[in-house]
Amino acid sequence: MTVQYTYPEECTFVSVARVEEVPPGERLFVEIGGEPIVLFNIGGAFYAIRDECTHDGGPIGEGELEGYEIICPRHGARFDVRTGKALTLPAVVDVPAYRVRVREGLIEICVPLEGEEEVVA
Repeated sequence: MTVQYTYPEECTFVSVARVEEVPPGERLFVEIGGEPIVLFNIGGAFYAIRDECTHDGGPIGEGELEGYEIICPRHGARFDVRTGKALTLPAVVDVPAYRVRVREGLIEICVPLEGEEEVVA
């Protein structure tokens, strides 16, 4: 089974928005290096995961958010937006999660450096 990176050690931060553009309770969809990512503001803290369910490859970012759990709108799998961990069936593989920081009012997502390989378990 292939395990996707979560919080890669070697990465580069990419600015995606100003803090005021993503108020608490909102989300922002971005694409970095061809990868779809959804950014969440939960109570003033920012979290980012790949916008792709590991169960069937469909987007998960439009799903309902309950606390820190995003519910895939297609089949109901749940993921923790803080870590990308798959919490319920039908998903059994975690979704990639990314470090997020705020610098000088900009939200930045840390994405793997080009050529970084996935870890195989």
